[in-house]
Amino acid sequence: MVGVRTSWRTLADGEFFCPECGGDRNYRRRTGRRRLTLLGVPVLPRGTAGPVLECSSCTGHFGLDALDHPTTTRFSAMLRDAVHTVTLALLAAGGTASRTVREQAVAAVRASGFTECTEEQLLSLLAALAADTGRLPGTYHDGRDGLDPCGTALAIELHEALEPLAPHLAPAGRESLLLQGARIALADGPYTGPEREVLTTVGTALSLDAQDTDRLLAAAARTPS
Repeated sequence: MVGVRTSWRTLADGEFFCPECGGDRNYRRRTGRRRLTLLGVPVLPRGTAGPVLECSSCTGHFGLDALDHPTTTRFSAMLRDAVHTVTLALLAAGGTASRTVREQAVAAVRASGFTECTEEQLLSLLAALAADTGRLPGTYHDGRDGLDPCGTALAIELHEALEPLAPHLAPAGRESLLLQGARIALADGPYTGPEREVLTTVGTALSLDAQDTDRLLAAAARTPS
């Protein structure tokens, strides 16, 4: 006979990763007003409800923090961009003279989702970045011109691509991304100093402990290619 009814009002809509469905779904952002009912008739206000996200599929209600989790589509794009950025950074650090390095780099980028990537495209993009002094390129600490793999601009690039992704990757996923970069660097022999610095920056941006990064890089170097 007596109960509480909530009248919902939709404020916005969009797409999110539904925790209950386990996939991308449409949502409605809603707020509501609670009213005490008597025999089904609203009689007294009982405050507000929400805001919540209501899944259009399971109709479950979730907090707004559910939007912090990227959709599957967005996550895939973030992962592709991360692999692409790490690959370019390692090519900038180690050079492109080695055919095996170029082939390993193209294979990594294709596997990440850029299936039509070619060696020519990577080299052209690297050349374009080298001409843009505001991004990956810089000057060496001793004043020489060229790509400084340890420079601030490169570190910013890697952190921008990897830090937003790291919280949504399992530890094994973060390690796999680092090891993928290690395989590119090792394709033509042991790590060079600049390649090692790039990979250390990658580990930091992925929230890996320095000891774990060193352990993984050392293990990769001992593994036959």
